[in-house]
Order: sequence, then C-alpha cells, then structure tokens
Amino acid sequence: MDRNVYFVGIGFFGMINGLFNQLWVLFALLHVQILSPALLFGSASLTLMFSSLVVSTATIIVGGIPAALYERYVGAKDDSTEVSMWIWLAGTAVLTLPAIGNFLEFKF
Repeated sequence: MDRNVYFVGIGFFGMINGLFNQLWVLFALLHVQILSPALLFGSASLTLMFSSLVVSTATIIVGGIPAALYERYVGAKDDSTEVSMWIWLAGTAVLTLPAIGNFLEFKF
C-alpha cells in the first residue's frame, strides 16, 4: 500500500482525537491557559483550538512510539517498513478509541 494512505489515516485519527476527546482537550486547555495566557491574546477560541492541536500532535507522537521501538528491534536502517506503518496506524487508532463515540454522535 502507498505510504501516503498510512499518513492520511494517521492524521485522520490524530484529528479525530484532538477534536472529539473531551477529557484530553480539557486537560490541555487548562495547561495552556496556565502556562501561556498571553501567547494567544487571551482569546478562549484560539486557546481551545491550540489545545486541540496539542492533543492531535500528542496522539500522533505517542502512537508512533511502538513503531519506533519495532524499527529499533528489527534494525531497520533506511525507511519505515510496511509493518511499522501498520503499527503506527494501529497505535493512533487505539488512542482514538475514547473519541470515536463522540465523533459518531456528531451531527453535521
């Protein structure tokens, strides 16, 4: 399978978790408000969107840790293997499980 398909899937799961995982977005929102109140000009909507972006990025990073450990164990030298891309996709999917219910209930 093409590598871009994996990247789109990983980004999709990260986006879903960042937008619909209320617990982690609230956690990030509180910390962003405490640590950098002047960074986003005191705007609540900018702070909320930045918190969502932080959760999305953290999902992608944490989901990639098992894939990196697998590549280290196997001794992959050049590029990511097909198996490590599957591991990364599965890791982000597992981290997104709490947010899937909110995503499926969302009405456009």
